[in-house]
Amino acid sequence: MLPIGDDNSGRRTFPIVTYALILLNVLFFVIEFNNSEAFILRWAFVPARFLASPLTEFVTIFSSMFMHAGWLHLGSNMLYLWIFGDNVEDRFGHLQFLIFYLLCGIGAMFVQMMFMLNSTVPTLGASGAIAGVLGAYLFLFPRQQVRVLLGYFISSVSAVIVIGMWIILQLFSGIGTIATTSMDTGGVAYMAHVGGFFVGLVITMLFAGRKPRLPLPM
Repeated sequence: MLPIGDDNSGRRTFPIVTYALILLNVLFFVIEFNNSEAFILRWAFVPARFLASPLTEFVTIFSSMFMHAGWLHLGSNMLYLWIFGDNVEDRFGHLQFLIFYLLCGIGAMFVQMMFMLNSTVPTLGASGAIAGVLGAYLFLFPRQQVRVLLGYFISSVSAVIVIGMWIILQLFSGIGTIATTSMDTGGVAYMAHVGGFFVGLVITMLFAGRKPRLPLPM
């Protein structure tokens, strides 16, 4: 069940931050793609290296959010950000959405680190921050219709089903990864997805809530 779009009829503003984040991710990946493995190792987040020197490695918390393991990783993340980011940005406001996005990415990174404190495996990707956007979307727009690709057919399904199934899959995959994966083995950082989702959900519950949107000034 692949999301391919949603209902934007209630959106009031142009999602400049969402589109800017997509552009930055693509540009950073092009730079990453055209550089050596040493570039990736330097700017990705490495838990053991961060714990050994937090001040010098602090920047990798942010740089790693704009790095990806391949075109499929980049494409799937940007698809989710494009579908779900605009409506959340519309509800939060541009600057607040940017801060929210970064906080979700930071939270996701630290949740993942809790499960792999001594790992030397580089962690990278926008998945944690985008998972936070999904958490916000689920809280703010649970009945919003999302168009999904089901085999050869396109159908509309409520956001609570689409995102609910996604987070359940991440939870089970994360538990399985913890049980079977060595700390020095690569793979999908499922706990970053779970962490980012719940960070985004909690922040939205605390600060955005279900307050009605004010009319735009003329």
